[in-house]
Amino acid sequence: MTLRHSPSEERLLAYAAGTLSAPEAVVVATHLAMRRDTARWVDRLQHVGGQVLEELEPSAMAGDALNRTLARIEVDAGEAISPAPLNDMPELPEPLRRLPLGKWRWAGPGVEVRHIEAPRDGATRLILLRIAPGQSTPRHSHEGSELTCVISGAYATDEVRYEAGDFEEADEDVLHQPRVVSAEPCLCVAALDGEIQLNGWMRVFQPFVKL
Repeated sequence: MTLRHSPSEERLLAYAAGTLSAPEAVVVATHLAMRRDTARWVDRLQHVGGQVLEELEPSAMAGDALNRTLARIEVDAGEAISPAPLNDMPELPEPLRRLPLGKWRWAGPGVEVRHIEAPRDGATRLILLRIAPGQSTPRHSHEGSELTCVISGAYATDEVRYEAGDFEEADEDVLHQPRVVSAEPCLCVAALDGEIQLNGWMRVFQPFVKL
């Protein structure tokens, strides 16, 4: 499979298998909601996985499994779970619309960040990043992985341009400086594992940079 600016096959396989961390899964789900070509490939993976499960030899269940299941149903009966309310950003793709959002805060000239109050996985958390036209982030690498999906606008690294729906994977071996190349602000969702690591003389500001 060759899909433009999409998650790696390994990450898509992990998503289809349900083994991605919750923050990373949200970023991948956002990409899939915006890119049906990738989503169709993941649908096929999940279909194949379902067929494999059907072909496995059945395992014996505990003798009281049915009684315990029925008892659970009786306890849970009548407990309707209301969906979470929509947040205040109708422009977000569906996977992000019901996740609680923190306040926008300044993170540098022309750069704003907003935490997404979703389940974390260790040091991995979700953020929205909004960068003004013509602005860029400081050149940086990462303590761990960084998964980013562009929601609107566009940014470019040294040689690659990322537009709405595009997905970027970066890790501690990637040194980059995304700059906004669209006429509108660039809005992204990102799953960050650990803190970013500033490069060059910008390292003096490292204690003050928290995303």
